[in-house]
This record gives sequence, structure tokens and C-alpha cells, in this order.
Amino acid sequence: MNTTPGFDALPFQLRPEIKALPDSGIVEVWKMGFTVPDVIGLWVGEGDLPTTRFICDAAAKSLNAGETYYTHKGGIPELRQALSDYYRRHWNIGVDAGRIVVTSSGMNAMVLLVETLCGAGDNAVCVTPSWPNIFAAIQVMGAEPRQVALTGDEKGWHLDLEKLFAACDARTKAIYLASPGNPTGWMMPEEQRRALLDFARKKRIAIIADEVYGRLVYDRTVAPSFLEIAAPDDPLFVVNSFSKTWAMTGWRVGWIVAPPAIVHKLEMLIEYNTSGGQTFTQRACVAALNEGEEWVKWMVARCRQSRDVVMSRVAQMNRIQVIPAEAAFYLMLRVEDMGDATQFCKRLVVEGRVGLAPGTAFGAGGEQYVRLCYAQSPERIGLAMDRLAKFLSDR
Repeated sequence: MNTTPGFDALPFQLRPEIKALPDSGIVEVWKMGFTVPDVIGLWVGEGDLPTTRFICDAAAKSLNAGETYYTHKGGIPELRQALSDYYRRHWNIGVDAGRIVVTSSGMNAMVLLVETLCGAGDNAVCVTPSWPNIFAAIQVMGAEPRQVALTGDEKGWHLDLEKLFAACDARTKAIYLASPGNPTGWMMPEEQRRALLDFARKKRIAIIADEVYGRLVYDRTVAPSFLEIAAPDDPLFVVNSFSKTWAMTGWRVGWIVAPPAIVHKLEMLIEYNTSGGQTFTQRACVAALNEGEEWVKWMVARCRQSRDVVMSRVAQMNRIQVIPAEAAFYLMLRVEDMGDATQFCKRLVVEGRVGLAPGTAFGAGGEQYVRLCYAQSPERIGLAMDRLAKFLSDR
């Protein structure tokens, strides 16, 4: 929890929810890397590749054409249609462009949905370990994030659906899950997706399905989507982002697929939060969708190579167990006699010059793990494994 002194002496009243916001456990370790030379940072969810040139060129062309004015709150029509075509092309599903709302990042999409669904005294149930920003977004609204943990073994990660259902009550307004998951790479099986959707319909609970890693999958072309089994008016909001698939983390563009009846309200919230996105970044996103398929295939193949390097090398380290994952670009490592995960990661940064994220940052189920992001070249990942092996052997 943030323990900065002086809040009570402020000449105004700070909301209790803001006072209680914890620092990010990922950022706490990441900041250390700014002062450690030659550290290999595998802590945050981005790779070592800059955005490819044709995407940047599309943004530059838009800027040079003077497209620097306010634009459509829900996204330029060309991008919404390109996203609709993208779903038909890769998932063979029809998603009307009118259901798609473009947002100022995937995180902004989450905030908009939590603002839409949750208020003081409500709760939202989250499948964990998970990307921790969603917990804070729920807390800012005065609601309670309830956590239901996956369990991991040598075959992967598993969800007890009955525990998820039991965590819901009359104050539950949303269920959040990421499939493929961050930090686990877990993908929800189809029978569980169908059962959850049926439960949400009966209980009038919204599902927030985070599908940001839907193209970063290694045993098939695309990860399964809730949109494949849901009707347009189901209680389902699918969130996605350009950050991971197209190496566009700094561009801050995401989108929501929503029930048609709520799209206008989301556009209103965009007006009150950001007043909308930028035309030139959205032109770049259209280029990513329409011209980027070969690049995406190459990048996914590169990630697969790097993942295999980690799996091979970790298998030779006696003190580490790894939970296998067929999607996203993370692995959860369980280190024998690690002690406190955050302190272990801090020592590893300073003494081993490798940056990992403590599993405690990702909520229930992550306490015994550290997260490794392998979205870098196989060669660089190999060097990081050399350093990790030496760090462990020295202790």
C-alpha cells in the first residue's frame, strides 16, 4: 500500500479509494533497472521490437495530410470497419462495425467498462493470476475486486468454474478474465466459456473478456474468442489492443466489442474521459490490420523460438519449475527457496542483471512465482538464461 506521508495534512479531502491504491509490484522492480547498467529487462509486457515501418509511415502520412483535429468518439469509420473485417478474416465471425468502440489503449477500455458497470459497494470477480491494473480500476470506483485463482501444474493452468460461480453474489456486476492470460498464457476451454456465458445470462452479470493476446498463440492460428459463441446482445464486452500483436505499446490504441445498446453510452464516456482518440494513430492501426499479417506471423514465430529457449534452459536448472503455456509471451517460474518474490526479483536485477516481475503483483495464485516475458530475440533470451543460471548457482 502507498505509505507516502502527509495525506491527512492535505488542504483538501482525498478519496479513500485513491489513498488506498497500492503501487504496482511490476513497476517497483522495473524502476530499479533504470539505475542498473546492462540489465536484461524481462519484467514488463512488451518486446524489444519497435513498431514496424509501414505502420509508422501510415501515421506520418496522416499527419502530413493535416489529420490533427478532433474525430469520431468511437473511432474513425475506416478503423471500425477494418476491425470488423479482421474478425471475419481470422475468426470467421460477423461483428458489425457499429458494435466496435475504439479506445485510447486497452487500459482505457477497461476503465470505461468498469465505470459503466461498477459502483460503490459492488464487486467484480477476477480470474487470477492476472494483469493487476484491472484490480485498481475496480477499486477506484469504490467496488471490490474478488479474486478466484487458477491452479498450475506440469500440464498448465486450470480454473475451477464452481469456485468462480460461488464467488459471485447479488452485488457482482462483472466477471473479468483474460484468455489467453497474462501472466499465465492460460486459455479458457470452450465448455467453460459456454458455461460461463450461460451463468452470466441467468445472473445478469457482465463478462469482461480480455483477448489482447488472441494472436499470440502457438498451437493454432488464433486463440478462441467469446465472440464465436455469443450473440450480439449477450452480457459480453470483449477488450483488445494493438499493443502486443503489432508491437505498438506506446501508441495507446485499443477497442471494445460491446452489445449494440450500450455503444452510445461508451462513446459518451469517451467524451468525458479523453474526448476521443487521434486520427493519425488510428490510420496506423488500419495499416496494421490490413497490411501486417506477414509481420505478425514472423513475430509470433520469433516468440515461439524464444519461449522454447526458456523452456529448454529452465529444464536444466534444478531449482526452477515452469508452468507450460501455449499462448501470450510469458512464463511463470517457481523458484525453490525463493523467499519473498519481490525481494528475489530486486536481488536478481542488481546481482544477476536480469529483470523479472514478482508473481505477487498478479494477485491470488501468483505468490510462489516470478513472471518472465520472453518477447525478445532468442539470442538475448539465451543470454538472460545464462545470467539466471549463474545467479541461482551462486546461492
